[in-house]
Amino acid sequence: MGVVGVAYSGGRDSTALLHATLAAAEPLGLRVVALHVHHGLSSEADAWLEHCAERCRRWAARGRPLGFAARCLASRPGVGDSVEAWARRERYRALAEMAQAAGSDLVLLAHHRRDQAETFVLQSLRGGGVAGLAAMPRAAVREGLTWARPWIDTPAEEIGAYARRHRLSWVEDDSNADQRFARNRLRASVWPALVAAFPDAELALARAAAWAQQAMAVVDETAASDLLEVAADGHLQVDRWRELPAPRRSHALRAWLRARCGETAPPSLVERLLSELEGAAARRWPAPGGELHAYRGRLVFEPTRQALAPEAAALVDLSRPGLHEVTSWQGAFRVERVESGGLRAVAARSLELRARRPGDRFQAGAGRPPRSLKLQFQAAGVPARQRGGPVVCSEDAIVYVSGLGIDARALAAPGEVQVALTWVPA
Repeated sequence: MGVVGVAYSGGRDSTALLHATLAAAEPLGLRVVALHVHHGLSSEADAWLEHCAERCRRWAARGRPLGFAARCLASRPGVGDSVEAWARRERYRALAEMAQAAGSDLVLLAHHRRDQAETFVLQSLRGGGVAGLAAMPRAAVREGLTWARPWIDTPAEEIGAYARRHRLSWVEDDSNADQRFARNRLRASVWPALVAAFPDAELALARAAAWAQQAMAVVDETAASDLLEVAADGHLQVDRWRELPAPRRSHALRAWLRARCGETAPPSLVERLLSELEGAAARRWPAPGGELHAYRGRLVFEPTRQALAPEAAALVDLSRPGLHEVTSWQGAFRVERVESGGLRAVAARSLELRARRPGDRFQAGAGRPPRSLKLQFQAAGVPARQRGGPVVCSEDAIVYVSGLGIDARALAAPGEVQVALTWVPA
């Protein structure tokens, strides 16, 4: 039986989405799991959790194929952190972990058209570029999960009418009135005046976000194509990158930084690199989650890590495209479908991650002799600090080493379905 996850806060919109998902999933033989995150930021959070759990118990008792999972966040915002950004980051992380534990690769979110319009306005006020103005996509694949917003084009009024028609009960989040948060200030002070002056503002802004998404898709496609030419094994080849036209150079750099750092790089860092990397021989720049430095004509990202990867082995399925987080190894694998130069997808379904061992040997190319990992790292110019990633094996044979790529002996034959792997340290 397939499983669908629904992010369930207990509010009106997520309650209506959960109800509608159950109605649609039941005839299809799908099981639904409500995913609730307890942020610990409100005195009412315990009551909201109990409300959600009780609602799911009642629906399940009526024979609905519904499960419930909850996660209480143990961390707290750090000094100087944005509470909104922290809550969003930790919420999505918790939702992903719960969905994967429940066996679901699809999570539904209750964002609607007004949420989309508000996000467009907020990103504009923050000086966001095309990526920011694109706001929230209808669907996106991250970490092997599909995140979908089926109501992103639906007016909030229709959702409210649905909830009343089905006599649903929900909780009201008292933090929605807290003017310390930007979205709340927009809703309370700006939105009423905006709609009064421009009645079609919500629809127009949501359409603008859709246009930005189309533009961003073209930008991403171009950047991905450029990175195939200017990046290798996770490093940016500076000389090749410099040959790109200025706009494409900027977007390729942003895409590379996003893949390396795991988040969108600050505009100030991008501007510094565009200016200072031109003649840099051996310079360093602080970056989210680590440090960047120029090394042998390449831009290299070195993550900040408190401990080395564990010695214990782990089993993973890397046959599906997406970002696959491996918490025990403090990183993730980026998996992409390729036409050549990849690992057989069927072999990638069951791979073992382990630490380096004496005697490990790697073949860098067809017809070339297997050599020790140390010699291969030296030949490839991989810094010592970047040699701690996992060794990936299939049936005890090495198939991939972070920093070196896929072992030539494990390359898929022409015509086989295959995937490329990239290790992304946390």
